[in-house]
Amino acid sequence: MKHYLLRFLIAVLAFSAMALTTGCPGVAGPGDIEDQSSGDQPDGGDDPSDGNDGDPTPGPTPTAARYFPDQAIWYQDISNAELDAQSEAVIEWIAENGGFGLGRMQIDFSIEVLEANPSTPMREFDPTWDWYEVECDLTAVPVPSGGAIEGESGYECESDGDCHLLVADRTNNRLYEMWRANIVDGEFFGGCLAVWDMSKVYGPKGRGRDCTSADAAGFPIAPLLFSADEVAAGSVDHAIRFILPNARIRHRVYVSPATHSTGATGGGDDAPPHGARFRLRADFPLEALPNDAARAVARGLQRYGMFLADAGNVALTAQSDRFTTAKWAGLLGPHDLIGIQITDFEMVEAGERISYIGDCQREP
Repeated sequence: MKHYLLRFLIAVLAFSAMALTTGCPGVAGPGDIEDQSSGDQPDGGDDPSDGNDGDPTPGPTPTAARYFPDQAIWYQDISNAELDAQSEAVIEWIAENGGFGLGRMQIDFSIEVLEANPSTPMREFDPTWDWYEVECDLTAVPVPSGGAIEGESGYECESDGDCHLLVADRTNNRLYEMWRANIVDGEFFGGCLAVWDMSKVYGPKGRGRDCTSADAAGFPIAPLLFSADEVAAGSVDHAIRFILPNARIRHRVYVSPATHSTGATGGGDDAPPHGARFRLRADFPLEALPNDAARAVARGLQRYGMFLADAGNVALTAQSDRFTTAKWAGLLGPHDLIGIQITDFEMVEAGERISYIGDCQREP
């Protein structure tokens, strides 16, 4: 945690004239708080204290909408990609140390993705000690009326969880992703904000080596979530976000396209680094899964794989169905993929193992 305390001191110096208060206290960076989400759906509805009026309720994300150009790494078919030299050792190590969090491949359905439109108000926020100089962006954020943050019914971070705020502004080709957002009594407090240019194909350094985002590995989150609309349509045509407990992630090491790691406590060279891309084996028996929706996700895992993005207990992350046309109820449940074990995966070629030293160098 030393590097996070240093960031906190830097933030205090940078904002010494600003009173930094928040309803979501904490000094841990993305990835240092274990996600205890069970995948239950939060209730819908407006938050009367969010301070936003006049903007329509966010519409559903189009089924086929992508967040980046087709050439982005999230959309690369890796069906025939070479295996990493450590693939067998890494998979075996994870299996011997507990496998997926909770001992099963469970799905979390709690992260919202909101859609801004030209009338959505842009709101400045007060950075908290979960915002880091250099690594995080400090700019106004579109906040749609009637929206919600991860795990909440509105914009207030009542649970003191990760409270991600994800907003796609397709008019201006910007994706706003904030960790530990909190709007309470009309005041907007925010942790680390990463603003992504959706017209850009990011290179191996992403937003910058050793730089975090709203996710521990330095990735964007929205492109790696699968939605009820996608699954109902029969295919997931992109890589998926997955997480492991901190004790099963390699300590301070990452591989591209990740740009960041944490004080994860995984031991030895065989623990998977942040950014590792796993692929469901081609010979996995899809017919063993309980429904077509589970098979659609599994086919996506075979073709596009999944990226190790953060630490927590619920392995896969889907988009909440609050603002989608299709709904998860009767389509896909949190345990419909438990027939897939960690030993059903292989790790594709990961390239250089990069030691995390905490010296963020932002890319232009």
